[in-house]
Amino acid sequence: EEEPATQQTTSFNGKLRHFTYTGITTTASPSGVAPTPKPTPKRKQLAEQASPSPAKKRRPSSKYAPPSKYAHLSPLTDILEPNLICVFVGFNPGVRTATSGHAYAHPSNSFWKLLHSSGLTDRRCRPEEDVDLPRLYAMGNTNIVSRPSKDVAELAKQEVIAGVPILDNKIHKFKPEAVCIVGKSIWEAIWQYRNGKKPTKAEFSYGWQEERHNMGKLPWDEGVEVDGDDEDWVGARVFVATSTSGLSASLKPAEKEAIWKPFGDWVQQRRVER
Repeated sequence: EEEPATQQTTSFNGKLRHFTYTGITTTASPSGVAPTPKPTPKRKQLAEQASPSPAKKRRPSSKYAPPSKYAHLSPLTDILEPNLICVFVGFNPGVRTATSGHAYAHPSNSFWKLLHSSGLTDRRCRPEEDVDLPRLYAMGNTNIVSRPSKDVAELAKQEVIAGVPILDNKIHKFKPEAVCIVGKSIWEAIWQYRNGKKPTKAEFSYGWQEERHNMGKLPWDEGVEVDGDDEDWVGARVFVATSTSGLSASLKPAEKEAIWKPFGDWVQQRRVER
């Protein structure tokens, strides 16, 4: 028979020598209180996420201004006459434009520059030459809102929408071959007047629009007598171009030129064909 194993007793110091330490090693402080462990990178990241970042300053937006604010400025005169190839439709005259009495007169506005780069004019015209557009290039100009303001934000949405039928009547009266909408927001206002809502991203596009969007073709009621020209005219074709305002910076200059170029090519071709 085997003898039972003798049970050995181990002292406290012996157990201590055989014990293996794991974990974080800390250095005792003079006061005897263990210092707080330094945060790991993950803890730092969580701490940074928890602390709020300083709020960014926002530029104050312009508010609606009644017509009386700019009553001392005269509305811009439309440059319209029959037999034009195209008519440009702007939003409304700015203060600089209304003061000078000529279209797109602010130095930061790229309208005259884009007319030249797209081939609509053979040189860069000055704002003072706007009255010569029909004679020199068979082109005209008008706005969806006639009264001046510092910027578009000073106009009421209702007066912008109300300008659509007035614009349609102008186009019907002078019957240009095409209308160039100078800015996405203008086309959105026209679309909203006709459809009760703004176009979706899928519905909006720069460039030529479908024939059903032609302008100036008024919805005649049954029984109303119209002359032959009104009955046969299908309306003015619509080309939606970019805004030329210096406040509009959503597109780069090269992108704007690319959007304007097809319209310039078409107008040049129509001049040759005439």
